[in-house]
Amino acid sequence: MRFSHTQSLSVLCLLFTIWTVRSVPPQPPVRCDQTGCTVSNAYGAWPDRKNCNAANITYPTTEEELRKAVAYASEHNLKAKTVTKFSHTIPKLACPSGSEAMLISTSKYNSVIEIEPDRFTVTADSGVSLRELIDKVEAAGFSVGTSPYWEGVSIGGLISTGSHGSSWSGRGGSVHDHVVGISLVVPTNSSEGYAKVIRIEEGRDDKLLNAVKVSLGVLGVISKVKLSILKAFKRSITYNFTSDVALEDIFMEHGKKFEYGDITWYPSRKTAVYRYDVRSPVNVSGNGVNDFIGFQSNPILISKGVRALEKSLEASKSEDGKCKTADTTLAYKKLTGNGLKNNGLIFTGYPVIGNQGKIQTSGSCLYSSSIRIDVSCSWDPRYNGLFFYETTAMFPLSRFRDFILDVKKLRDMKPERLCGIDIYNGILIRFIKGSKAYLGQGEDSVVIDFNYYRADDALTPRLNQDVMEEMEQMAFFKYGAKPHWGKNRKVGFFGVKQKYGPNFDKFLEVKNKLDPKKMFSSEWSDEIFFGREGSKYDGCALEGNCVCSEDRHCSPSKGYFCRQGLVYTQARVCRFSSAKVSMA
Repeated sequence: MRFSHTQSLSVLCLLFTIWTVRSVPPQPPVRCDQTGCTVSNAYGAWPDRKNCNAANITYPTTEEELRKAVAYASEHNLKAKTVTKFSHTIPKLACPSGSEAMLISTSKYNSVIEIEPDRFTVTADSGVSLRELIDKVEAAGFSVGTSPYWEGVSIGGLISTGSHGSSWSGRGGSVHDHVVGISLVVPTNSSEGYAKVIRIEEGRDDKLLNAVKVSLGVLGVISKVKLSILKAFKRSITYNFTSDVALEDIFMEHGKKFEYGDITWYPSRKTAVYRYDVRSPVNVSGNGVNDFIGFQSNPILISKGVRALEKSLEASKSEDGKCKTADTTLAYKKLTGNGLKNNGLIFTGYPVIGNQGKIQTSGSCLYSSSIRIDVSCSWDPRYNGLFFYETTAMFPLSRFRDFILDVKKLRDMKPERLCGIDIYNGILIRFIKGSKAYLGQGEDSVVIDFNYYRADDALTPRLNQDVMEEMEQMAFFKYGAKPHWGKNRKVGFFGVKQKYGPNFDKFLEVKNKLDPKKMFSSEWSDEIFFGREGSKYDGCALEGNCVCSEDRHCSPSKGYFCRQGLVYTQARVCRFSSAKVSMA
């Protein structure tokens, strides 16, 4: 019996629904042998697909051990980078320079979580996981005000790259804006033991704090993080699956009205999913859980099957197949409440009410079980599952409406061309408040995320990749959106220095003061931090390592040529064409 593409995905979803799944945790990001260590991210490939190597790694368990590790690197003039237990950062920020470089892991530095009830603060070792922190805070009768949607992060790691949820209320949706203190280990001279711990507090050391709370790991090693917390509360969530008509006029009011609201836009399906998400008193009935579908455990065979299906649709250039798959995916999300569970087990209807700690973030595929060994996170590189890019852009509030209208113009030319985005999670729209962090968002902003297919081979073009590239360049170049530091392809960081203006120079001043020998910098982190473009080469635009200016930067042998954008005509994108005519 043969299945159509849509039927195949439906069968996979059915199996996913009825199978009791348990997860094998992701592999450690660092693997060492007698020749040295290799660092990878959770997706198994850096943007340039090249290995990241270091001579050795150390695993401190206390602050003094952490200080000694930094002191050793400082004394011996070694390059160093901090790595965490999870490594979900896409850019190569964690990669050190030089064959003698050392890695300092915080994966075992995770024993201390101290709550000060009278001050409404919690202080944690930087290696503490987000889930461990949330559970400890909730057990004491408090809640962490915000968090990223994915819980597979450490406290030190998530603030370093500006991780966020969605909120314009209170301190806002960015976790670093809830930071009120940081302890940082920095290199120093021999008279001070080659390294020291500095304690930075809100209200006393604001200039330092504004630099350190989004640091990209280039200022030193974060030892402890102090966050403001709130009295425990619950949240009530309802998803409204509806038309995207007037989305450009609705988004702002939606962000203001719902404290934790967001919007997921499926442009090819002309559908917007409005998340009505508000705070509820802790005594309101409800034990709901947010177990987002994309972060649930996936049977390995299903992950492989979904990837094989997408590869076949790419190879056959089947827009129709991708759109039918997008329809099925969207229907499944609607049926299951996108992973919300009223009683922690199944979705039975709206609203779903639960404790903040069970609603604010998710990641059930992270956790292991001895019962099964054939399930994992769907992108686990050991099993050849999903493999994708992620573009994340932070727009000034005043410019986001026009971006929506431009995407609609691009969509209306041929909606099927955007189905490749809607197979994943469409365009997730979130709201974050203006920040004092030098490398944070300087004003109230709207953030978009969208994922899309990445080929197994760097030189393999993708179906309708020109549309994704035009949206990417539209966001970062036309509308001046800032890139999320922990996501994005290299092209998203081009010109980033200018987008931060005087705050970039303020951050650089602190960087030169705390790490004058650039011990924690590398050519890869500098490439991101300074937005350096680098030289162009054959095929460089296929993976976002350059913006094409010649056909050879695409794949002319496979029919992909450098062309101007369809709506944003200043964009230069790799578009499939049977005509072998170069761009003038």
